[in-house]
Amino acid sequence: MSSAPLLAGAAFGAGVLNAIAGGGSFLTFPALVFTGVPPIVANATSALAVSPGYLGSTLGFKPELRELPLQRLRREMLIAAVGGIAGALLLLVTPAKLFSGIVPWLLLFATLLFAAGPAIAKRAQTASAEGHGLARWREPGLLAVAIYGGYFNGGLGILLMALYTVAGETRLNTVNALKNLNSLVLSWLSVAAFVIAGAIAWKEGLLMMVAATAGGYFGARWSKQLPVAWVRRGVIVTGLVMSAVFFSRL
Repeated sequence: MSSAPLLAGAAFGAGVLNAIAGGGSFLTFPALVFTGVPPIVANATSALAVSPGYLGSTLGFKPELRELPLQRLRREMLIAAVGGIAGALLLLVTPAKLFSGIVPWLLLFATLLFAAGPAIAKRAQTASAEGHGLARWREPGLLAVAIYGGYFNGGLGILLMALYTVAGETRLNTVNALKNLNSLVLSWLSVAAFVIAGAIAWKEGLLMMVAATAGGYFGARWSKQLPVAWVRRGVIVTGLVMSAVFFSRL
């Protein structure tokens, strides 16, 4: 019970961040580890905590998804599902000591990816506009990104947006729609794998799900008032601090 305020606060903050700019896992995962949850279980529980947000994001882009061929959506959802489950299984068979050593690098990678997100998106848009789209790599790339997302969720949205833009999709709303749909599929199936494997800390996870959902609600309302640039800087600083803390624990 003494850790409940920290976990609820971190999850609420994660919900707010994910609604505005992303990066919520920089709060939920470290909070779980700092309260004594083993890293692999903390990663799985963190994925559970932020998973409800993907449903709302996907429903918000239903018109854009309806414009796409159903066969394409089914094929990409299947790829995302396979990748998400594969990533989750890879996490579950990773020795705890090895994963603890990888965590700081994963956090640092996700932070740098988040920081470079606008530049990555701009370059991807330029490549697409110049006719350098790599459509043939869309599905293999989706599988690779989905495996990463099932293993460690940080920076997933940025990777998916970059993938679809580089693959030739020029409509930003469609890119966001596909990103949210495939994030939903791979996230929920990876969480299902974690549940079956018994890798979820349920008391902490359910508390954080509720708090993250509330944070997402208020984040959507506050997004019109909080400057996104300030939020992004806060996420980057948080990610760098958390990376440094985990490196110091090695």
